[in-house]
Amino acid sequence: MGEDIRLTAGDGHEVDAYLARPAGTARGGVVVIQEIFGVNGHIRDVCERFAGEGYLAVAPAIFDRAERGVQLDYTPDGMTQGRGIRAKIDMNDVIKDVSAAADRAAEGGKVGIVGYCWGGLIVYVSACRLGDKLVCASGYYGANIKTYLSETPAVPTILHFGTLDASIPMNEVEDIRAAHPDVVVNVYEGADHGFNCDQRKQFHPDAAKLAQERTLALFAEHLS
Repeated sequence: MGEDIRLTAGDGHEVDAYLARPAGTARGGVVVIQEIFGVNGHIRDVCERFAGEGYLAVAPAIFDRAERGVQLDYTPDGMTQGRGIRAKIDMNDVIKDVSAAADRAAEGGKVGIVGYCWGGLIVYVSACRLGDKLVCASGYYGANIKTYLSETPAVPTILHFGTLDASIPMNEVEDIRAAHPDVVVNVYEGADHGFNCDQRKQFHPDAAKLAQERTLALFAEHLS
């Protein structure tokens, strides 16, 4: 089982995090970035899964800059609350917290990053801005990446999108491909936003399995 820890960002802000350790010697470190529902049971389970694959996994509580201890359910009320908290947080501050998590994950070796929903966007921006601390990145259904297309990932980056995701139209996905041909963009037929989360009605087992395989292959190539 993992443990709750506290990190200190470069500006002195203290951010809570969940840390899961592998059973033996770590193959590398993985920063796991939350959805808009906080570091809830699902994100903690994701950390445990990566620990089970041999990685030291750290999930920083990005919402801490606005509200501490946020763990929301996958309900309309949870979504509304999560969106409200997200709106209070500046991306520049988010990257400071991700950087602190990467420093802790580095205890396991080279560090990769993975994130979901809002975390998918954070993964993209982190890949662009934290090339000195990360070696690869995997982002799931990150909306509004188009806002940051002027920035270029500094590390090998793969992205995952579902064809049924109304929040990320396929023309935006194609814009990412066109702007950054080196970024591997994976599209999953019949998958919706949140397809990786087995606690959401949008869970798509086949897409989740394939995306996880691709993410683990990326980590195996660049972290081990």
